[in-house]
Amino acid sequence: MNPRKFLIDENTARALADQLRRRKPELVVMMVGDPGAPQRGTLDPAILEWIEDHGFTLITRNRKSMPDHLREHLQQGRHVPGIITLRPSSSFAEVIDDLILIWEATQLEEYQDQILHIPL
Repeated sequence: MNPRKFLIDENTARALADQLRRRKPELVVMMVGDPGAPQRGTLDPAILEWIEDHGFTLITRNRKSMPDHLREHLQQGRHVPGIITLRPSSSFAEVIDDLILIWEATQLEEYQDQILHIPL
C-alpha cells in the first residue's frame, strides 16, 4: 500500500476527495473538517503541524500565504511530507489525474518540505 496520504483543505471542493476515492479506493484521503482531521477554521500553521504529525500531504488552493507558513514551519525545525497547490486554471480532470500519478509514482520523501503546483 502506498504510504502517501492526502489532506484536502476546506476551501477545495469535496468532490475532489470523492473522485479520488472513487478512482483509487485504497488511497487515504481526508478533508479538513472530517472526523479525525483538523476542524474547519483551523489556521494554516496548525494544519502544517497536523500533516507533519500524521504523515499527510496537503492539497490546497492557498498559493498566496502557504509559502510563508511553510518557511516559518521549517525555521522551527519542523517538516512536512509535502504541499500540493492547485493552479487556478486547472481542470478537475487534470487535478485528479496528477494527484493519482503523484500517489502511484512517487516516494513519500520526494516532496518533503516542498510545495508542488499542479497540474504538472
